[in-house]
This record gives sequence, C-alpha cells and structure tokens, in this order.
Amino acid sequence: MPNQKTALGIIGLGIIGSRIANNYRDAGLTVWLWNRSPKPLPGFLGSPQEVARQATRIFIYLADGPACLDVMDRLAPALTPGHIIINHSTISPAEAQESARRVESTGAHYLDAPFTGSRDAAAAKQLVYYIGGEDAVFKQVESILQINAKSLLRLGKIGEASLMKVATNMVSASTVSALAEAVAVVRAAGGDPAHFAIALEHNASRSTTTDLKLPNLLQQDFAPRFSLKHMLKDMRLAHDLAASHQLSLPTTDAFIAKAGHLVAEGRGDDDFSVLGKLE
Repeated sequence: MPNQKTALGIIGLGIIGSRIANNYRDAGLTVWLWNRSPKPLPGFLGSPQEVARQATRIFIYLADGPACLDVMDRLAPALTPGHIIINHSTISPAEAQESARRVESTGAHYLDAPFTGSRDAAAAKQLVYYIGGEDAVFKQVESILQINAKSLLRLGKIGEASLMKVATNMVSASTVSALAEAVAVVRAAGGDPAHFAIALEHNASRSTTTDLKLPNLLQQDFAPRFSLKHMLKDMRLAHDLAASHQLSLPTTDAFIAKAGHLVAEGRGDDDFSVLGKLE
C-alpha cells in the first residue's frame, strides 16, 4: 500500500474520476481535485497548476485528446522531475505521445494508462488498466493504481496502451450494436426476450459485454455506465486510425452513423446500450 501521507491529484471528475477520488480517500490518501466545471468537493482547487503544487502523482480522467493536451500545458509550469502524470483518458496513440512529450519536456514523467471497466467497476475497484511507459515509472505508482484495479496490464511503450484501448472498444461497440439488433428481431418476430437471454447464456457468443448490457436492453435502462457520446468519440478515433493506414471499417462506421443520429437526438449522455432503445 502507498504511504497514507501520499498526496494525489485527480483531474477530471466525471463518472469515473469522481469514483476514483472517493476510492483513494477511502484508502486514507489525501486527494486534490480539479475539473473544468467547479464542484463543491473537499480538496477542489482552482487550476491544474495548483493541483501540481500539492501532489506529485496526478491522475487524469478527461473526455478527449484536446482536453488532455490543454491540461498538460496548464500543468507544465508547475511540473518538476519528481512528478508523474498518469493519463487514464481514452485518446489516440498520437495524442498520448504528444501528451507525454509535453510532460517530459519539463523533466516530469508520464504513463499512458487507459482502462476498461465502467461506472460500476470503478466503484467496486475492479478496473483493468492498460499501461504503456517505462517500468521504472510504473513501479513508482503501481501500489496506488492497485487500489482501483482488478488487473494492471503492461502493454509496451507510450501510445500502445491507448491503441489497445481504442481497439478493444471497437469490439465492445460492435457487440452491443449486434446485441441490440438481435433483441429487436426477437421482439419484432413475437419471441420472448427472456428466452433470448437464456439462449445467449449458453451460446458461444456470450461475453462479459453481453452479460452487462443485455439487462439494460431488456429493461430499457440507459442510465450512464459508459456514455454513448464517449463511445462515439472512441469509434471516431478508430475510424481515423484506420483511415491513416488505408483501412476501411464498415462495422465501426455503421456504429458511428447510428450513434451519431442518437447523439443528435440528445441521447449522448445515456449509456451506449441506448442503441437498443425502443421507438
């Protein structure tokens, strides 16, 4: 376990970051916070620089690459060689590498550390982190990361962990899209969705994702665990990565089209299982 006097910084207090902050406090650690929208929370400070002046271990949970790069620039004047920035945001490999460059130009250190697991996994301290970066840097924060983790997976250099996060999210997005279509067919043809759930439980296509999302689809419960707007952003990252290598992604592009329509209808803050909403 980390020393209980260790002060941590958390930047980004959305669905995941807010729960991570609670977990670290529950572990007896001092936590300093910043978010673009001020929140009435203990330890909330006025800027990323102020967080860096209070804590040398700073964990980033932001929505996208531009937000990350902006925060790296805001942090930079207060960073020292003793700082480690651990970026948990889902961004492109190029954005991860550029974030690292901006941090490391100050003498500080950077880890590429996106995660898999949504709201409930964060609350249960069961996230799986994908870690890219130097072993020596990772070892300095390993015990802190373990507080919220089921697993810590070492996945090479900075940028590679972000690549794997985007790629695995492609599978999650297409799985839920297919699941929603299957439920729609069962309902339209007069079948019992509960019987579909039984059949799927014993089918080779069953997965953790189907176990998590099928109840949402059947109950039309789209409270956000992982929002549609964020999955759409991730699939656009996948599309752009593929395009840069002259690859086409028809399944991912179909998801982007449908998710884009739903976001335009105002459903972006719903869980991405909203793909299966009834008309």
